[in-house]
Amino acid sequence: MVKKVGILYGMESTFPQAFIEKVNELGEGKIIAEPVIIDKLQQGEDYGYAVIVDRISHDIPFYRAYLKNAVLNGTYVINNPFWWSADEKFFNNALMLKLGLPLPKTVLLPSYERPSETSETSFRNLKHPYDWEYVFNYIGFPAYLKPYNGGGWKNVYRIESREELWEVLKETGQLVMMLQEEIIYEKYYRVYCLNRKHVHIMSYEPNKPFHLRYSSEKETEDHRLLETIKEYTLRINKALGYDFNTVEFAVRNGVPYAIDFCNPAPDADPHSVGSENFAWIVEHAAALAIEKAGEYVPGKINIAWGDFISNPQ
Repeated sequence: MVKKVGILYGMESTFPQAFIEKVNELGEGKIIAEPVIIDKLQQGEDYGYAVIVDRISHDIPFYRAYLKNAVLNGTYVINNPFWWSADEKFFNNALMLKLGLPLPKTVLLPSYERPSETSETSFRNLKHPYDWEYVFNYIGFPAYLKPYNGGGWKNVYRIESREELWEVLKETGQLVMMLQEEIIYEKYYRVYCLNRKHVHIMSYEPNKPFHLRYSSEKETEDHRLLETIKEYTLRINKALGYDFNTVEFAVRNGVPYAIDFCNPAPDADPHSVGSENFAWIVEHAAALAIEKAGEYVPGKINIAWGDFISNPQ
């Protein structure tokens, strides 16, 4: 029986095609890859994929529903659509604090505007005024204001004072935001993690334009630091259960602080990440898909639903 691997994607053109070609090369005709094509979605129906790699359902709810239906029929979805639907950055920070990782100090802020269809009486449990003095003293300035469940550096602001915070909050509308301590770093890394066991560490500069963020310069690295980053990356992804993710670390005084670790559809374009990093991610993503396709049994649920947080080690 030939097993099918699908990839669900949007505007990307480089990674999906390279992934398909690599799976078809490694699959040797027993496992084949193709773009997922959807012309109907009937409840409970099996549309024949052993594995689907998801690169776009966070933006398209119809696709997320398609993937959840696929899981019920035995498809292994990378990444788990049930957990991805529930996950958010503030919870991630709280979980990693429990696991002992160094993190920037972070607090959650109520949205500047009330959510639609709510009124003042909807917020009887929220104290007015919020304890802003505690927030400012705990976090300090400069700080970063970012959505608690966002991504792609959207709606991220560097804030230098409480006065600036009041002005910027007006722009965030109904978004729930986190205020986070700024880590003044000497080095910054972005790290691919595949299959919760393969780690690829990349020098990264988040303040540069996208096409210049991944450094191609070879430098003498602190191997002990890189081993710590690798260990933290594995600990994070085992706890969250992501098969395909990136983690970002800001290194201050030799200590890697986990800054962002909820990127289940990370950048994988050679024009930004560079050819070497691109080759690594294509090779390992294809190998992961083939491994999971080999385990596929039609109709047998082939994805964990919630073991990661309770058994992070």
